[in-house]
Amino acid sequence: MFLKLYAIALPVFFAIDMLWLGVVAKNFYRSQIGNIMKPDVNWVAAIIFYLIFVAGLVVFVIEPAVEKGSWKHALLLGAFFGLVCYATYDLTNLAVAKDWPVLVTIVDLAWGAVLAASVSTITYFIATKIGV
Repeated sequence: MFLKLYAIALPVFFAIDMLWLGVVAKNFYRSQIGNIMKPDVNWVAAIIFYLIFVAGLVVFVIEPAVEKGSWKHALLLGAFFGLVCYATYDLTNLAVAKDWPVLVTIVDLAWGAVLAASVSTITYFIATKIGV
């Protein structure tokens, strides 16, 4: 079941996050941390993050939600998983990086929760619809 759920969740995650990073929040991040951003994205690192993050979502959130037959499980634990993962990055930066903006941390924590909850819930509904 893992591979089928992963195959659903990965493109859902990528599409939603690219919409966020490329359209909705593009100027936000540039205005807040543009002075430390690289001119080009390190796609290898980004892809590795996506692969690991989505695997965690499937193992810890989506597969248990499908087994329980609970979209609410996918929504709530997805939000918590996203919050925890994004907090690891952002709160560490806030603790050790010079001039890391508090606003970026707040926005990222909210985004991590919304993103993971959305991906988990959408994947749950697709998986149950197609009978995974």
